Amino acid sequence: MNAEEMVTYQIEDRGINNPAVLDACREVPREMFIPDNEKSMAYADSPLPIGCGQTISQPYIVALMTELLQPKPQDRILEIGTGSGYQAAIMAEIVKEVYTIEYVPELAARAKNTLLQLGYDNVSFKTGDGFDGWPEFAPYDGIIVTAAAPTVPHPLQKQLKKGGRIIIPVGLPFDVQYLYVLTRTEEGFSEEENIPVRFVPMVGKIMM
Repeated sequence: MNAEEMVTYQIEDRGINNPAVLDACREVPREMFIPDNEKSMAYADSPLPIGCGQTISQPYIVALMTELLQPKPQDRILEIGTGSGYQAAIMAEIVKEVYTIEYVPELAARAKNTLLQLGYDNVSFKTGDGFDGWPEFAPYDGIIVTAAAPTVPHPLQKQLKKGGRIIIPVGLPFDVQYLYVLTRTEEGFSEEENIPVRFVPMVGKIMM
């Protein structure tokens, strides 16, 4: 399977219709973000291990989370959980600036190397605890979290612009998790529960 087939059969056929998201999924070479022994499965409809106990999400989930964020060309987006760097690359195809944080130094270094090798010069990298976000560059137009948390970290809520969205899987490890869409309003936040998901847990302060 190749990128075009992935988009057609795994993403479009499931209702993703944002042209910018579909184009980004066609453009980003997913195999570049996957260990050598898994490259033959790069476009398969499943998550894949990337080492350090972490995974790259299945293509549909990446596309869904990106579409739910409603990214625009001039946006500044914060990503919590760089992982392989694939989600950051998808966002970098669409928006002006991506700020991405990874807790595991080995994964952070590998993702940075891959993204720079592919020419993504609109991505900024940080190794650290995603619970705290990245306040130096706040507020953000959107925040995307690629690890499950029992609750939405308050620092992330504070770093979001009014009208912006946080996309985050919420739930306990090895339990039912749901993808949530939080929109910052004048009064606070509105919440919308989306689909059940299975993500690796967020680590750091969130687990204390």
